Amino acid sequence: MKKLQRVSLVAALIVTLVVPSAVLANQASAAKKKDVVAAAIEYVSNSLSAKSGFTPPAVGSKAQKAGATVAFVASDLSNGGITGVLAGVKEAAAHLDWKIKVYDGQATPSGRTSAMNAAIADKVDAIILGGTDATEQAAQVAAATAAGIPSFGWHSGPTPGPSLGMVTNVTTDPLVVSRTAASYAIAKSGKKKFGVVIFTDSQYAVAIAKSNAIAKEIKKDPYGKVLEIKDTPISSTSQLMPAIIASMLQKYGKNFTYFFGINGAYANGAAPALQSAGIKPTGAPYAIAAGDGDAAELNRIRTSKYQLATVAEPLYLQGWQLIDAINSTFAGGPVAKWVAAPGLIDKTNVPVGNSFDPASGYRSVYLKLWSVD
Repeated sequence: MKKLQRVSLVAALIVTLVVPSAVLANQASAAKKKDVVAAAIEYVSNSLSAKSGFTPPAVGSKAQKAGATVAFVASDLSNGGITGVLAGVKEAAAHLDWKIKVYDGQATPSGRTSAMNAAIADKVDAIILGGTDATEQAAQVAAATAAGIPSFGWHSGPTPGPSLGMVTNVTTDPLVVSRTAASYAIAKSGKKKFGVVIFTDSQYAVAIAKSNAIAKEIKKDPYGKVLEIKDTPISSTSQLMPAIIASMLQKYGKNFTYFFGINGAYANGAAPALQSAGIKPTGAPYAIAAGDGDAAELNRIRTSKYQLATVAEPLYLQGWQLIDAINSTFAGGPVAKWVAAPGLIDKTNVPVGNSFDPASGYRSVYLKLWSVD
């Protein structure tokens, strides 16, 4: 009888010890889920209302080298982000009496190489790689440097600042852009399971950095699942995306909740397939762009047509930032170590115009630095 009591007592102790452990584990798991979602909701709320991060420091040089010619070597002039920053470059350069000469890389490696070579041959005073990857064009960047022509990049490498032979690379922080885009999906989904497809373009280091970071953020959420990372050239989205989206709708069905593009062109290319499949303009899968925020994107968001949100670059501001970096280099001074913030945009805060152009007074800051009107 005493032996039986001992066995019962041991069993009771085991139950007492095991059950609380299981309960604690479940509570910890639930807390983790809540923390990820709650953090995303707070982050998105702050990002949508952000007013800071768009005013450059008052560090620079007076206007230099009137009459200078700056080459803008565009990776692809059909890309809205590239043409947006080019517009900012031209606007700023006009105040310094500089000429901007545009070279079109025509969306191919050989085209970009030819454009770089042409700019070097023209003996321009500086080169801006407009979306042209500096790793791909390493030989041309080195040749420009050897010829005394400094190179500057916009989205030409995976990180902002000096790199890959460039005096500086102007971009927002790709990891911030990626976290913002992923957080939007996590916040919108809340405590519901969702699946995402991420579109990237392996021709560009910055694109790979963004897509990998988006995947990493989604995987932090126990409710989220990365269904696929699809390598699709930005320049071919209008031709390729309809068939790709149709295939993914069939493959993943209702599990296909969101798709991210490292550029808004992916949302544009996907729209015909979504429409053909009978999906409402405001229905899933929802498009979120992790980059650029050109006029077409803003219009899709504004009219609720197959794009939910974008993490926009302040394109005009970045154009002015590039010109300031070139001017400082001409003066022999340091380039300001400053990285502009991206802007999270959805229908609640979409700008009225065709660009995300923060009212931070950045133009006045640069004009005062340059001592021009």
